[in-house]
Amino acid sequence: QLQLTESGGGPVQAGGSLRLTCTASARVDSDYLMAWYRQAPGTQRELVAAISPQTDNTNYLDAVKGRFTISRDNSKSTVYLQMMSLKPEDTAVYYCHGRNLWSRVASWGQGIQVTVSS
Repeated sequence: QLQLTESGGGPVQAGGSLRLTCTASARVDSDYLMAWYRQAPGTQRELVAAISPQTDNTNYLDAVKGRFTISRDNSKSTVYLQMMSLKPEDTAVYYCHGRNLWSRVASWGQGIQVTVSS
């Protein structure tokens, strides 16, 4: 099963930027729909951004459009989430997610904390 590891989180002040990195144990460019989710305390996990295999089509949560960018580096089997103009409401644990389009098997990273202070 695909192993995913997040990095790059931490504390940041409002208005600042962070880049999250998801490193996969195998290539994810052709067969995996990759995404970032987040979960704040007391809330349900929500989809933040996703990127399709091969076409690299992307979609975003309305609350992050224009501020966050999901991208991938196929040679490194990594997926990034560039987060700009961060707001306190972006504070959450962020999870990398990958789903194989053929087997439907999904994998989650362990999650990484992002804390935005005002």
